[in-house]
Amino acid sequence: MTWSPAPRGCSRHAPAPCSRSRPARRCGCGCGSRAEGAHDQWVLAFTNPPVDQVDVWQLDERGRWRVQSAGDLVAVDNWPERGRYPVFRLELPAGQARDVFLRVQGTVPASVPLQLRTAAVHSQRLQAESLGLGTAFGAMLLLVAACLAQSWAYRDRAYGWYAAFTAVTTLNLLAYSGVAAHLLWPTRPDWADAAPGALAFLSGGASMLFVRRLTGIAARSATLDRLASSLGWGGLPLCIAYVLAPRPSAMHLLSAFLAAAVLLNMAVAWLSWRRRDVVGFWVLLACLPLTLAVLLAVLRWLGFLPISFATQYAAVVAVVLQVPLLLVALSIRSRDRHGAQIREQALSSQDALTGLLAPHLFRDRLHQVVARFKRDREDAAVVFIDLVNHARIRAAYGSAVAEQSVLRSVIKLRHVVRDVDTVGRIGEARFGLILEGATSRTAVTQRAARLIAAGLMPLQGLKPDVTLHFHVAGVLLREHNVDADDLPHLLGELLASMSPRTRRPIRFLVPEETQPVPLDPDSELPIDSVPAPVR
Repeated sequence: MTWSPAPRGCSRHAPAPCSRSRPARRCGCGCGSRAEGAHDQWVLAFTNPPVDQVDVWQLDERGRWRVQSAGDLVAVDNWPERGRYPVFRLELPAGQARDVFLRVQGTVPASVPLQLRTAAVHSQRLQAESLGLGTAFGAMLLLVAACLAQSWAYRDRAYGWYAAFTAVTTLNLLAYSGVAAHLLWPTRPDWADAAPGALAFLSGGASMLFVRRLTGIAARSATLDRLASSLGWGGLPLCIAYVLAPRPSAMHLLSAFLAAAVLLNMAVAWLSWRRRDVVGFWVLLACLPLTLAVLLAVLRWLGFLPISFATQYAAVVAVVLQVPLLLVALSIRSRDRHGAQIREQALSSQDALTGLLAPHLFRDRLHQVVARFKRDREDAAVVFIDLVNHARIRAAYGSAVAEQSVLRSVIKLRHVVRDVDTVGRIGEARFGLILEGATSRTAVTQRAARLIAAGLMPLQGLKPDVTLHFHVAGVLLREHNVDADDLPHLLGELLASMSPRTRRPIRFLVPEETQPVPLDPDSELPIDSVPAPVR
């Protein structure tokens, strides 16, 4: 190659050779350009990080050929300019032609993206590239850290799998873009040459394992599940084989493995989406760009497409798009899974039919209220409510109408209680109610009367037309000092004593009588001065 850069001086002056000992002078015509002793430093950049080796020959000051080498087969510490890809500084005096010879070695067909720049333009380009790569890799590493924290906080291993997949993918992109060879292993040319392909096996295997777990393909197709598991874990031995095998054979094996990985992920995602799974749609959307990128690479190797920057870096762009889209799919799946877990946990604390507190939790709350009354004298009332015609409804209309009557009872009960009141289902047709802060029977009677009246009101359009009959038994803790274990038994006996057609459906436990204080035999008080019992 022969380069002869044009002089940058004023057009009125002939170009002058560079003189490093004499500073440049400005042109006297007033144009402000450099006239004498001024020329820019030129650099030759080969902007393809995975290249094996690039050798550049140019003449030195003594007229001898000087060679400079860079690439994956040369340690980055020994490059003439350390960086992501080979860069060589050229000695090109202004106005003089110089011969520069270049040799490029590579295992696979690739373009020769040579760029001749000035040192200032090259520095500006490096800063822009560093900004873009730093933003992308920083976001991916932050994503890995956030998913690890979320996996630990929520005890969700799916986020841990995603963090592992993203970490391997990020490391693969670091190796492919040359950042890893520049910053992580600058003294290991053997690993710098093998890392992009070896890590691609790990990244492809991790993607298959993650998509398999995310979509739950085992429930739909056992064959695809076993295939995805075998190929995914097979990426580990294939990674070692890639390092040891001859590079041309290893590259063909890598191409076949990546093609199988993207096609299998597409098949799994399509099968999930066909069953109206939203997660399958997002996984399919994430795998589509990478599938198109692999198709472009195959067409390029077959000679149907030219070797260009777009066809070489399409896979990198596709992977960058795939990672956040898979995170969206993971968030949807995690939300559904957590919702199912919350509903499962609610079954142990709530009644499955009505959503009220389960009997054991209602008993625990009752013990707490009674203990608080004895300790702090905080008033409360305990009320038991029976749907007395539940058995008759079941016998006449069946279990479905009986369960509907229970649900209607819960709706009417919630209309007469406050949000702070405790309501539980303690029997098939019996409900328990704790009214904290109740100090009189009047407040309890008013709510009970509203509930009974609401049950007797017919519901328009209901077939069959069934009314609800309630019996209410209550006690004020200030009137009846009794243990929490005895309250359910006493209130149950009071409800059992009511006839089905009683005219007094609201009853309270009889207050305990205050016993007189026993007299001391030596007391001087007269007999008639002893206070009478309080009724």
